[in-house]
Amino acid sequence: KFEFNPKVGIDNPALTLTEDTDAEGVGEPRFYLLTKESTETFGFCLHEELGCQGHVIRQLELGGVAQRRGLQDGDRLLQVNGHFVDHMDHLRVVQKIKASGNQVLLAVLDGDSYEAAKSLGRDLSQMLPDDIRPRLCHVTRDKSGFGFSVSCPEGTKGTFQLSVLQDGPADRAGVPPGCWLLELNGDSVKSYSHTQLTKKLKQSGNKVTLLVASSAVEEFYRLRGLRVTAALADASRLPFKVRELHLVKGPAGYGFLLKEDDCSSGGVGQFLWEVDVGLPAEQAGMREGDRVLAVNGESIEGLDHEQTVHRIRAREDQVTLLVIDPAGDEFYHSVGFGGTVLLWP
Repeated sequence: KFEFNPKVGIDNPALTLTEDTDAEGVGEPRFYLLTKESTETFGFCLHEELGCQGHVIRQLELGGVAQRRGLQDGDRLLQVNGHFVDHMDHLRVVQKIKASGNQVLLAVLDGDSYEAAKSLGRDLSQMLPDDIRPRLCHVTRDKSGFGFSVSCPEGTKGTFQLSVLQDGPADRAGVPPGCWLLELNGDSVKSYSHTQLTKKLKQSGNKVTLLVASSAVEEFYRLRGLRVTAALADASRLPFKVRELHLVKGPAGYGFLLKEDDCSSGGVGQFLWEVDVGLPAEQAGMREGDRVLAVNGESIEGLDHEQTVHRIRAREDQVTLLVIDPAGDEFYHSVGFGGTVLLWP
């Protein structure tokens, strides 16, 4: 048995798909968007149990977030942040939840329905939407402009649909045709008029970052009363990438210094300095000024310097760090990612 009790709170109600069951007694998945403060917990454990299939929700904390929002003892976890996980190794699923930082979107199926579906040979992935993630796209203007136009119903605010020029900058940046604009450069457009949005676009200069959702994704969240945020987005098309560094300690140690300092985008972070030439840190690709996002698969968001050092020393002779350089760190803060680790390679 492996138990996991992640730290999280919530600011959104969990609404569900219909609870109607079909003739074979298989219900529908339920979705929960959980958002945390550093001192709060999800209020459940994730188990792998002998003789019981799937990733099992157990030990619901009485009055805790998970119980209040409807998670049930024995529920099976099917999806984490839009990724199907039923077929994954249990430790990898745990890592995905821990790497989510302050927000995670879960899809679960009640235990009886799960067992019934398995006995019938159902493909559980087919019970879930193909893609429920919004998309973050970074568009660089060329001589023709950004390559998209915006339409808005007359007399309304905050409802903007994008028409995308084929092979233009927006298309190349991954903006889907006919998608809905949710955020511009990290700010919600919900209160913008068309005139205000146009002004903001002109003020963006030659580059703009858009949080967008296809009609299907927008409808998925809207019907369930769930708020779409950048932290849930597919960020694979963005220009800055996090790096995963695996270090094996040598006779002289790892060869770097960890320093707590202010982030240029606000808050406090843990940074890597004094990277020694020829030692494991440099050989793994560490660069001075990198900020640490996760240690051994767990987000360090909310941890202080001493706690981070303890995580690094937890394994005597090796450590895996998720890091980002200063330019990338500032960029992701500007578009609302903060310290989350949904950019995991």
